[in-house]
Amino acid sequence: MCTTDNSKQAASGAASRLARKNILELAPYRCARDDYSEGVLLDANENAFGPPTRPEHIKDPLERYPDPYQVPLKQKLAAHRGNELESSNIFVGVGSDEAIDLLMRIFCVPGKDKIMQTPPTYGMYKVCAKINDVEVVNVPLTADFDLIIPNILEAITPEAKLLFLCSPGNPTAKALPLADIEAVLQSPQTCDTIVVVDEAYVDFSTQGSAVGLVHRYPNVVVLQTLSKAFGLAAIRCGFCIGPPDIIQLMNNCKAPYNVNALTSELAIQAFDHVDVLDTNIASLLSERARVAASLAELDFVEKVYPSDANFLLFRVASHAQAVYKDMADQGGVVTRFRGTEMHCDECIRVTVGTPDENEAFLKALQTSYRALA
Repeated sequence: MCTTDNSKQAASGAASRLARKNILELAPYRCARDDYSEGVLLDANENAFGPPTRPEHIKDPLERYPDPYQVPLKQKLAAHRGNELESSNIFVGVGSDEAIDLLMRIFCVPGKDKIMQTPPTYGMYKVCAKINDVEVVNVPLTADFDLIIPNILEAITPEAKLLFLCSPGNPTAKALPLADIEAVLQSPQTCDTIVVVDEAYVDFSTQGSAVGLVHRYPNVVVLQTLSKAFGLAAIRCGFCIGPPDIIQLMNNCKAPYNVNALTSELAIQAFDHVDVLDTNIASLLSERARVAASLAELDFVEKVYPSDANFLLFRVASHAQAVYKDMADQGGVVTRFRGTEMHCDECIRVTVGTPDENEAFLKALQTSYRALA
C-alpha cells in the first residue's frame, strides 16, 4: 500500500522520486513581486499611467502584474472544498488543461515515458501526450463505463508515470466510485505512478470528490475547474489539488503570471456567491432528469446512460452522425457526435441547457431523426 502513513518509500514524497531530473534541478523564474508587493513599484517595467480602458467592476490595478501564486483565490477554493486543504495543496491554472500539460512535462521524459488513460475519456489527455511526445496506453472501461482494476494494474510499467481517471467521465457522464479510485491507489503497482483524478463535473455528482485522498496518498492529484458548475468557462480558471511537493513543482514550471487579475477577481467573487451556485446546480439537475425522461420515451432512442454530469449520453437506433449534423444545419441545435469513441456506437452527447434550449433540442432531434430514418 502506497500511503503517506505506511510507506517508507512514500515518505520522501512522490515528486522527488518520480519527477524528471531536469525539473527537480530547475531554478524557477522569480517574479517581480516575489520579494516586495507594496510601495513605489518601479521594478517590473509596468506602465504606471494605466490602460486605455478599464472594466468598472474590476478593483485591481490592471497596469500591475497579477499575484503570481493566486493566494486569495486558493484560500477561497480551500474553504469551499474543505478536507483541511491549504494553499500549498492548490495550483491555479488556465483551465484544467494547463495542469494536464504541466503534469506531463514534469513527470514524463519525451520519447520514453507513458501515460495511461481509460477510454472512452477526455480527448485532451491524448492531445497533450502527442504534443509532449509521450506514448498513450489505453486500458478501456467496461461497456457500462466502469474501471477494470486488474487490467489497469497489469498494464502499469516503470515508464507509466501518469494515470488519468476522469470522474465523472467525458463522454460517459459516469462518476467512478471513490472505492475504485482508492483501490487503484492502494495497490503497490501504482506507487510509482501519479494518479490524476479529473473532476471537471464533480459538482453535479452525488459520488463525492477525491480531494480527501490527497492527504492519504502521496501520488494522487485532483483536477477541478470553474468552467462547468460555476458557469465561468470564459475566464479559463482551473485547479490542481494535491500533495505540496507536486504542487510546488507545478508552480516552479508554470509561466510567471499564468492567471490574469480579471480571472482571479471573478473567480473569487464566484466563491462569495455559493448560494447562487447551489440554486443553479439544482435547476440544472432538475432539467437533466426531465430531458433524460423525454429521451427515454422516444422510440428511436435505444439507451440513455445515467448521468453524474451536466450532459447526457444517449444512443439512437441508427444515423447518429447524420442526425447530429442535421440538427445543427437545419435545426440550429449543436450537440456532439460521440460514435467514434469506444463503446459509444451511434451515440450523441447533449449538454443540459435552459428549459427553452432543451425543448429546442428535443424538437430538433425528433425532426432530424424522422427525416433521416
